[in-house]
Amino acid sequence: MKVCLKPSSFDGTVKAISSKSYVHRLLICLALAKSNIDVNFTPSADIIATKNCLNALFNDKSTVLDAGESGYTLRFLLPLSLAIGGEYEFVGHGKLMQRPILDLVNVLTEHGAKIICADTIKVSGKLTVGDYKIRGDISSQYITGLLFALSVLDGVSTITLTSKLASSPYVDITLNLLSDFGVKVKTTDTGYVVYGGTGYIKPNNLTVEGDWSNAGFMLVGGAISGSCTVTGLNLNSPQGDKVILDVLKSAGAIVTVNGDAVSVRKNNLNAFTFDASDYPDTVPIVSVLASACRGVSVIKNIQRLTAKESDRVKSVIDMLSSVSIKAQRVGDDLYVYGGVATGGVINAYNDHRIAMSGAILSLIVNGDIIIDGAEAVNKSYPTFFEDFKLLGGKIV
Repeated sequence: MKVCLKPSSFDGTVKAISSKSYVHRLLICLALAKSNIDVNFTPSADIIATKNCLNALFNDKSTVLDAGESGYTLRFLLPLSLAIGGEYEFVGHGKLMQRPILDLVNVLTEHGAKIICADTIKVSGKLTVGDYKIRGDISSQYITGLLFALSVLDGVSTITLTSKLASSPYVDITLNLLSDFGVKVKTTDTGYVVYGGTGYIKPNNLTVEGDWSNAGFMLVGGAISGSCTVTGLNLNSPQGDKVILDVLKSAGAIVTVNGDAVSVRKNNLNAFTFDASDYPDTVPIVSVLASACRGVSVIKNIQRLTAKESDRVKSVIDMLSSVSIKAQRVGDDLYVYGGVATGGVINAYNDHRIAMSGAILSLIVNGDIIIDGAEAVNKSYPTFFEDFKLLGGKIV
């Protein structure tokens, strides 16, 4: 699907959609607590994939689990299915089966699993308790998947990280939810001790947090063109992507907070430096912010972006180059040269974050922008273009 957008200015308020990172984990906790899924959440494609796979595992007793294009779904439920035991086949779409999973597969096979990776992933066997040694710098989703799996095994297991943990805030979300559901996990200097087999107990009160990751697109829109308020955000959330507020402030945007509402207003913007080690998903929209700043901004430690829904180093550079903004990779860093953006055609590369970033970029271009593959937003933010228009964005 192609969407044509014209230069415009934001001026309005939208409510944050439910946090995708939070809801994936919450649905798993509810299933393990044998509780009805009675919480409200935004039905993005990734969330629906997790919900359907959990239904297959716990209700339909299906052996085929369709993870869609969701890395969350595959990396969380692959270990969990082996902790439950049985034979399953995971299927995926888009680039999902090309994304990294070998380190996770290896540690699972060391503890009783049989896994065959081809066009699909076939698993059988049952995991045993023990010490699960795994790198922490490939994907934090591996660690969350192991935490869920080990929590249902009878006995005490450990996760030993053999490298620094990347994107640690995402694991913090998992740990908080496990604690809420009565699962004991101890954090150590080298990883985690998981006290499995005690069961999941549904807490009395569940509140689904607003999504800082997706809110960041709209907040950057306010910073580069007009103003924007997003409500329903928790300033005390463990979601790492709330770091977007620090980035906006460092660039010079005017940021105000009132309860659960965050407002951002355009101001003179200057180049900044941002370390993306723990926040790789923010890089596409942070690069858009950088394009509107005076000077050269540096986004550091982007090496893990090559194995996302697209090669996000390439797709971000292509997105900016398509509208005459210079960007280049130097080692593990991305340099973005602020300038005047022109109209152009942006290939979304079937990547939701590129599609949304391109739309926000359209606010400040001299000309029209066409997003080729705009339907990619359905992966995480199906109402993105509705909210974009509500704030003042112009779609032809």
